Formats: sequence, C-alpha cells, structure tokens
Amino acid sequence: MAFSHPIHEANKNSPYGDLTREEFHKKHQILHKQSFMFNKKNMKIFTQSWQPADYSTSELKGLVAMIHGYCSESSWLFELNAIAIAKSGYFVCALDLPGHGYSEGSRGFISDLLSLVSDSIQFFDSVRKEHSGLPAFLYGESLGGAIAVFICLRQKNEWNGLILSGPMFGISRNMLPMWPTEKIILPVASSFAPSWQINSTRLFAVESIKEGWKKRLVGKGPNRPTNSMIPLQAITLREFMKACSFIQRRCHQLEVPLLVLHGEDDRVCEPQAAKFVFQSAASKDKSMKICPGMWHQLIGEPNPSVEQVFEMIISWIEVRAKMVKMNHITHSSL
Repeated sequence: MAFSHPIHEANKNSPYGDLTREEFHKKHQILHKQSFMFNKKNMKIFTQSWQPADYSTSELKGLVAMIHGYCSESSWLFELNAIAIAKSGYFVCALDLPGHGYSEGSRGFISDLLSLVSDSIQFFDSVRKEHSGLPAFLYGESLGGAIAVFICLRQKNEWNGLILSGPMFGISRNMLPMWPTEKIILPVASSFAPSWQINSTRLFAVESIKEGWKKRLVGKGPNRPTNSMIPLQAITLREFMKACSFIQRRCHQLEVPLLVLHGEDDRVCEPQAAKFVFQSAASKDKSMKICPGMWHQLIGEPNPSVEQVFEMIISWIEVRAKMVKMNHITHSSL
C-alpha cells in the first residue's frame, strides 16, 4: 500500500480532522498507550507509544524513539509524524520534555539541558528493554535533535540509526538578541535573572512553520498558553547556545548511521551548522538532504512536501532495520 501521511486529514481546528483522537487512532489501526514516569527530580513526565494494532511483537520492523522540539510536545501536530511511522510497521515512543505538553515544569523553561537528556534516556531505556529484539532508532526535531545527539554520544553502539529534522546545532541570527545583549548581558542575566525574557527574540511558533493554517493549528493545541507564544528566557537561551557549542566540538565522535534533513530557508536553526556536524561526523553511513524552500518544522510545509520528506525518512529506516535483522540472523546461525 502506498505511503500516506496522516497530515492530509488535519484541518484548521484539529490534527485529527473531524474525529476525536481515539477515533483517529482507531481509523488508522493504531494501538496507543500513554502514561507518566517520575524523573530523577521527581517530576511527572508524560510518555506515550503508538504501534500497528494488527502487528504482533515479532512482526514489528523496529523501534523509533522520538524527541520533540522547543515549545512543542509529543501530541497534537507532532503526533501525526509518530502515527505515520507506526503505520509503517514500527513501535514508536515519545515523551513530553519537562515544561512541555502534559509534563510538569515551568512552560518552556530549561535551566539544565543535560537533565532532559537523562529523562529521555531513562524512558527510552525502559522501552528498549521491553522490546530488546528490535532495531532501535532515534528521531529528533530541533531541540530534540540536539538531545538525540547527546544521547548517541553517551550511548555509543546502542542505537541503529539517528534521524535529525532541523536539528539545533546553531541558532539563527533571527532568533538571537542583538549585541550587546547576546555577548554581554545574556551571560550575566542567565546567572542572576534566569527567568528574564529576551524581548528582542523572535518567537518560535511564528518562525517555525510556513503554512498559515498549520501555524494557527499549533496555537490551538490544548497545552499551549492562551496567547500561544512562549518567549525565550535568558537561562534557556544560554543552555541552547552551550549545547550547540558542545555538539560542534564533539560531533566528530558520532559513529551512528545518520540521516539529516534541514529546510533550506530555516529561520530558527542554522542549516550551515547542520552541514558542519554532518560533515564532521565519523559515521560511515550518513546522508543529508537540504530541502529547497522549506522552513524549520517540515510538517509545517505544504502537505505534498510533508509526504515526500517522511517517505524518505521511513525508507531510510526500513533499509537499516532490515540490515540489522539480517546481521542478527547471520550471527545467530554461526
């Protein structure tokens, strides 16, 4: 059956069209589960999973662990990507980062990015333990892409592939405050006034998504603040800049099979930084696609472009999942 991304069924009011979320899962024959875990800071972190309802565990092609971006969540529009992958025969799991979605925490406030890495590892390790025979892939968008790289650097040889969509390896000048705020005031403010809002920073929701109706749809998410806008706070931006610097220094240690997708006209994260990380990575199996004319969140593009991008992602995963399973069969027969 030809691949079809469920974005085609979204409308201006809901990602699920005229259906409830439960009806949408049932229509696409998706078994959906959700729960909470407690992280090391004793915060409640929302987690969920999707898989084909008519597949047994042995029939699943692989596991895909997904990490959303800043001011996003694992539900609403992002969930359509998870369903698209799950429909193709995969067990898909995701969490809401602290301060996002249904997880506890101040909205959009990140004082320690490494704690987000630890939360992700905690959840994904538990899921991989339950599905230990499946090839395992990491998928990260924007901030989630940076977190996914941290995970792969920390868990070498534990993942069979890394897919990055508009990864945060360098922040666009459009998103940064003007000098001297960036170079002089920001370091001081992040230490003494961490919740100070960077008023000159453009808002992620405005710059991330090209299609106007999808931009408005994101603003209607049940977990969005009333005005749908979350300006960056000083300590959060400082954490982002530290993460970008760290990744650019350490990316040569990446050895995992790698697929990078980046919008050519991304106004949030720098395509050139993604190119640098891609070229520096030691991965023997790596591919990169700069998508002409596209913005930051690829699901925010016109639907035919979304379909084309995710068909590429799923094909890439499928090839490598088959290779992993073939290698397991070969080794077990020796």
